[in-house]
Amino acid sequence: MEIVLNNTKSKYLEIFSLLDLDNIHEIFKRFSSIKEPLEAKIFAVNETINAHQLSKLKNHFDKINICSLGIYSNNRNTVLSGKSLKIDSTFLKEREIKNKLLLFNSKKKDDILHKGTVRSGERISSNGNLSIIGDVNPGAIVSAKKNIYVWGKLQGIAFAGKSGNKNASISSLYLNPLQLRIADVIAIGPKDKPKNYYPEIAVIDKQTIIIKPHLIENKN
Repeated sequence: MEIVLNNTKSKYLEIFSLLDLDNIHEIFKRFSSIKEPLEAKIFAVNETINAHQLSKLKNHFDKINICSLGIYSNNRNTVLSGKSLKIDSTFLKEREIKNKLLLFNSKKKDDILHKGTVRSGERISSNGNLSIIGDVNPGAIVSAKKNIYVWGKLQGIAFAGKSGNKNASISSLYLNPLQLRIADVIAIGPKDKPKNYYPEIAVIDKQTIIIKPHLIENKN
């Protein structure tokens, strides 16, 4: 089962696979801070999803700001289950469903902007840059193929340049992480809390991660 979330302006948000309906709480928890209305589409190819399973899934959607929910499936029992719960359900051939998914994937954006606190136990990963407006609490893990920007406190684990990019960086308004990693270089966070409240950036210098003030040059 593939689930697509996008906002009402049709801007791509996320596509994720759901293999286990009994373990979906953590997946949906990270969408709870999104305020704008979202549309959700379920793509079920050759899958039988009964009304009880769909009802459980729908309860999780009801906890986030979903204004529209739909199902596309080539399994008639899944479509009937959806209709019994008054979910907009459409029967399509397998190829038609896959073509719709390809269309969404073509809109997929590598960079991710997350608004809100990333809490302990949560994970956010980006195929490009990851920008977080909020805090990253201890026990949370954030990662990106490129750079990580935290407009708040970074107190969890951050992994930038996960594709091997040693030019990647990790910056935060308050940099006090449990662990930092850039490409294959790992550093344990400082024991002492930062004494100054100004932006800092972590980069690789001579195969070591160093932390320095994040200064913006004035070109005027």
